[in-house]
Amino acid sequence: MRHPEPLRLATRHNGRRDGELVLVDASLQHVAAVPHIAATLQAALDDWAMLAPELLVAQSEWDARHWQGADPYQAEHLMAPLPRAYQWADASVYRQHAKLMYQWRQEPIPPGYEVEPLVYQGGSDVMLAGHEPIVATDEAHGIDLEAEIAVITTDVPMGASVAQALDCIALVVLLNDVSLRGLIPGELAKGFGFYQSKPATSFAPVAVTPAALGCAWRDAMLHLPVQIAVNGEWFGAPHAAEDTVFHFGQILAHLARTRSLAAGSIVGAGTISNANPEAGSACITEARVRQILAGAPEQQLRPYLRHGDRVRLEVRNAQGQSVFGLIDQPVHLMGR
Repeated sequence: MRHPEPLRLATRHNGRRDGELVLVDASLQHVAAVPHIAATLQAALDDWAMLAPELLVAQSEWDARHWQGADPYQAEHLMAPLPRAYQWADASVYRQHAKLMYQWRQEPIPPGYEVEPLVYQGGSDVMLAGHEPIVATDEAHGIDLEAEIAVITTDVPMGASVAQALDCIALVVLLNDVSLRGLIPGELAKGFGFYQSKPATSFAPVAVTPAALGCAWRDAMLHLPVQIAVNGEWFGAPHAAEDTVFHFGQILAHLARTRSLAAGSIVGAGTISNANPEAGSACITEARVRQILAGAPEQQLRPYLRHGDRVRLEVRNAQGQSVFGLIDQPVHLMGR
């Protein structure tokens, strides 16, 4: 069944791998632990049909007393919503991103690109908080950001229809799916997919139910732009629902065609991308391809991330409020 509860949840560091589940107020100023309901976000997802309404009651009680007595919202104390997940799968549903990336790889777009979603399975054992650094071993690997929206599911049964899959969306999150572009061509050439080219993914601290997004969540996609800055300079603000081939219900149904998904699976829609160049980019490689198509020489192409650079991602709603909190992380080269 669908859950219309407008919940905002996060995971606070408590010395344990999975942290502790906390409620978050709408203004992202306060948090409150709910150990009497669920110790962790994964525990809540495991029994979502029963526990989500209980979480809503607790949140409503805090709202009624204006969160007096709650703890302050401190981003540096918050982990990824799911610090480790049973599954992290990522699709590629933005037409413009596919167009530019296959141009970068000098390959044609797969003929079935608009027939069924392209999906890969990433590493889910370590998920970074939005303030933790992007750690790399070599700048020559081509460190790239990728701004994305993803959903966190309840149990998705094998063979679920699109409508059934939509009912399995529990939460929506903002993430930075870091890529090492210099390693991707060699890995793909082996015919066995990504591994070393896809390091740990970083998450904004707050996960929200679709209901908490109001009219910004429709057609199973987030209808808001993602604001992206690198080293304090505007990099892009692509709209998260523009020119997509599939929505989240279709992605989930595709994933569940031959196997079920466990509660706590994270599924992304891929790097956000708009056809209008004035929207900027959500990854550096796209910006570089646009420069190449405009005739820029190699030495003028935007550099990939370097030691000391800083990446900032945020989504704000129509009222100007931060929806998921910030991803604001430095790049750190090991040994520096």
